[in-house]
Amino acid sequence: MKFTTLSIIIPAYNEEATIHMILDRVKAVELVQDIQKEVIIVNDCSKDDTKGAIHRYMQANPDLSMKYYEHEVNKGKGAALHTGISKARGEYLIIQDADLEYDPAEYNDLLKPILMGAADVVYGSRFMGSNPHRILFYWHSIGNKFLTSLSNMFTNLNLTDMETCYKLFNTKMIQSIHLKEQRFGFEPEVTAKIARVPKIRIYEVGISYYGRTYEEGKKIGWRDGFRAIYCIIKYNVFKRRAYKKAYEGMSAADYRLDALQLQTTELTNSI
Repeated sequence: MKFTTLSIIIPAYNEEATIHMILDRVKAVELVQDIQKEVIIVNDCSKDDTKGAIHRYMQANPDLSMKYYEHEVNKGKGAALHTGISKARGEYLIIQDADLEYDPAEYNDLLKPILMGAADVVYGSRFMGSNPHRILFYWHSIGNKFLTSLSNMFTNLNLTDMETCYKLFNTKMIQSIHLKEQRFGFEPEVTAKIARVPKIRIYEVGISYYGRTYEEGKKIGWRDGFRAIYCIIKYNVFKRRAYKKAYEGMSAADYRLDALQLQTTELTNSI
């Protein structure tokens, strides 16, 4: 398999004020090895003029490959991701929030383990490395670490940030996995299911984090934390037997690059 295109999935809900700025940042990124970008935006029935802002941006930037989809009713971030994932045509895809909390300039850092032939899935961790991190909510950070630890206990992974937005997947592999959670339960569900894929190789890369306050538009709340606990138990305990049958004959090795597209030294020097 030749890696030519990265699909960038952007779920959007009431992001009229920031959607053009994140798209500017995505557009500005030059991916290594001349990998092209396919931007897929899913508007989850926003109440503001997110739709108009996106269409105005698309008209003003015809040189950026963009596809727009919308839900007629609000379904949740997970549902928007399901739609975006199903529409992706790149060999790999990455999830990008429509706000400004995550920096697209770090895409190449996340691609590095893939292009070195070391990883099948890459998570961007807000709790690793020396990149900038906005200082915000203490109890949110404790909650994130608790959910990650609980997830790790069942998956036997040693992730530091299960709840991160930045997740990079082989497109065909993630499309072959049946995902159900329509809200913020997407993160523990996809982690539980990916962890059970035979021969899977998961890496983490440290990323920066420019978090928002609730006044600035942050949407996740305490109810979503309890839902995450429920999803961790549901998909790691009660649904565990179903994975063996679903993944029968499947191997992460089937989705890997045929050969390294970049030598290690060249890749290191280009990032």
